[in-house]
Amino acid sequence: MPSRCAARPKCSGIGYEIAAGLGALGWSVGVGARDDQRRSAAVEKLRAAGIDAFAVPLDVTDDASVTAAARLIDQQAGRLDVLVNNAAITGDMPQEPTRIAPATLHTVVDTNVIGVIRVTNAMLPLLRRSAAPRIVNMSSSVGSLTRQSGPAAEQTTGPVSAAYAPSKTFLNAVTLQYVRELRGTNILINAGCPGYVATDLNGFRGVRTPEQGAAIAITLATLPDDGPTGQFFDDAGTVPW
Repeated sequence: MPSRCAARPKCSGIGYEIAAGLGALGWSVGVGARDDQRRSAAVEKLRAAGIDAFAVPLDVTDDASVTAAARLIDQQAGRLDVLVNNAAITGDMPQEPTRIAPATLHTVVDTNVIGVIRVTNAMLPLLRRSAAPRIVNMSSSVGSLTRQSGPAAEQTTGPVSAAYAPSKTFLNAVTLQYVRELRGTNILINAGCPGYVATDLNGFRGVRTPEQGAAIAITLATLPDDGPTGQFFDDAGTVPW
């Protein structure tokens, strides 16, 4: 099998293009998703394109599912070179803080933040076996407190959102805590913003293609050993936390 193995939860839209991009570089790709039909279709399409892909049943909100996914990757590849945490939901509307249902906030954070922690912690033993491990957390510029508090917040971060945007801020903060804890290891950990991509997450209203959105994840997944860690990037460069 190819010398490098990558896993990425959720494989549709941006996620599929991340898998396709890494696979085109010769990587073996574990396709993580909870929907059996979409996961199987993604793996079949990747294999038809000559990519070494394998299916990883995975629900990031379920401890047992995450543990089983790590076990499967261990059996399939023996290690993990890159983990791309891409699974995310927006949550129900409305999301003005005076109107949002607390259950909506809980559901969004469970997927967008706690799910990342579940998966990352389960995969860390496999990442530690890699010579050049990378973790890429797919965030969003709407999670930037700098941009949310600026005078042009409506133009740069969209409408008021008390669930999705804060969940990405939370994810950014968690990313930095992983960086602090794992400082001194060879694990490079960064957050990436794909931009406003047309996917089912936004009702396909985005202005970028999934392939364009996947580019930053592929860049961060393939950083050299002296590459950055603890940073937040989009295609234009660094994004303020």
